[in-house]
Amino acid sequence: MYGEKALRLSVAAPPVEGEANAEIERFLATLMGVKRSRVVVAKGASSRNKLVFVSGVKPETVQEGLGLTR
Repeated sequence: MYGEKALRLSVAAPPVEGEANAEIERFLATLMGVKRSRVVVAKGASSRNKLVFVSGVKPETVQEGLGLTR
């Protein structure tokens, strides 16, 4: 966690031609057990800070996939 409402990720893919964004989408989709098409970098595609949207998934499912539930 990065503060109360953010998650910090490091990816090995270079920030060239959207490779890092694609890696973030793949990684998060795998963690949450959803299709990659449901995960999209919605804001900040060319920035270090990104907003990622997961469609068709309850917030609780996202939290479970990220290991944030207790």
